[in-house]
Amino acid sequence: MLRLGITGKLFFGLLATSSLVALALAFAVQINFTRGFLGYLNEQELQRVERLAPLLAQAYVENDENWEFLQGRNRGNWYDMIRMVDVNVMENEEERLGPADETLMGINFRLSLVDENRERIVGASSSTIPDATLRPIIVDDRIVAYVALLPFTQVSTDAARTFERQQRISTWIISILSILVAAVVAIILARTLMSPVRKIAGATRELAAGNFDQRIKVSSRDELGRLADDFNLLALSLKRNEQLRRNFMADVSHELRTPLSVLKGEMEAMEDGMRELSVDNIRALQSEVTSLNKLVNDLYDLSLADIGALTYRKHEINLKQLLEQVLSQYQHRVELAGLILLFEAGDADYTVLADPDRLKQLFINLLENAIRYTDVKGRILVTMKRESGDVVIQLEDSAPGVTDEQLQQLFDRMYRVESSRSRNNGGAGLGLAICRKIVEGHDGEISAGHSSLGGIYMRVALPATLS
Repeated sequence: MLRLGITGKLFFGLLATSSLVALALAFAVQINFTRGFLGYLNEQELQRVERLAPLLAQAYVENDENWEFLQGRNRGNWYDMIRMVDVNVMENEEERLGPADETLMGINFRLSLVDENRERIVGASSSTIPDATLRPIIVDDRIVAYVALLPFTQVSTDAARTFERQQRISTWIISILSILVAAVVAIILARTLMSPVRKIAGATRELAAGNFDQRIKVSSRDELGRLADDFNLLALSLKRNEQLRRNFMADVSHELRTPLSVLKGEMEAMEDGMRELSVDNIRALQSEVTSLNKLVNDLYDLSLADIGALTYRKHEINLKQLLEQVLSQYQHRVELAGLILLFEAGDADYTVLADPDRLKQLFINLLENAIRYTDVKGRILVTMKRESGDVVIQLEDSAPGVTDEQLQQLFDRMYRVESSRSRNNGGAGLGLAICRKIVEGHDGEISAGHSSLGGIYMRVALPATLS
């Protein structure tokens, strides 16, 4: 079976709708014309009856108030009076088209004269009189008879039938022409509407094939124009994500290669006897293994966070005590780096519903980042306070700082500022990305900004429990 595309469906849909409307309109016009035409003919006949009634009243008086002058052998007088109505009308209009025809519109079969009891005097059969329209004939303020006229129920004369047939043919010709015009309009409209859709479909295939530079020129502001805008945004996002993926893979490969290369080199040197199998050398190898293990764990945590499988065992904890514990553990590390660590917190209630292990991981990553990228003799300031229904932790460090553009990318995976905050200081660029996932897992918010100390600050807001 032939499968129609959207263009064909749209064309046939518009054509079918237009055809149904045209045909319905043709039938309605035909029915309305027939009724209107018959009404017009009946109105014309009623006017003849109105003119005939006074003539009959005058003839009735002139013939001693008797209708015998129209009956029997005198029936011809009845037709003469009908003819006289048409002759008088044409003479009054100063226009004589020809002799009057007493059979015009079949009036001989529809017009009759009946007495006051509705009994036929002359004219059409009395069996049809109950359906007739009656016009009284009045003499000396009394009804002496009625002129009865049967209304048209169908066109009966050749001229009228010819006129009706011509009107019917004209109606159908107009309907057919309307359908043809509708077909042309449907083709143009279908092609016009589907042209941008075909462009979007073609561009989508290119995008699926990996051509992320594909763009659609937006030429309208309707729904199709907005769809083209959305497609362009999607292509841009896919291109950016593909670039991030490539960078991520390259960085991961580099970070894995570095400790593995060191391990391989050290072990080969020991194997060849170039280096001693000493405690210090073993510790150096253990350090590389630790770095490698941390990178693998970070990648694992991120993969779990991406699929929503990063587990949290939440319960109510005192966030101030937890943070003080982490800071105490890092105090010696801070001093070795030649930095000063300060902590400020009030006496407010800092109870939150959280996973303490995950929050330790959060604070450790933030501290590691601050220690690694702060110049010697610098400062790290950690503050905690209550803001509305949140517990807010803010960590600031001193110089060096970052630019506004770099600030927007701090939470991207594998992103490291290629300046004084470079990879020479260590780290794979996954710590802050993990921090964001942990904070989001606790229904909180994390953001970065320029610190008043000259470096950057990290702001973490976690929902406090109801006190």
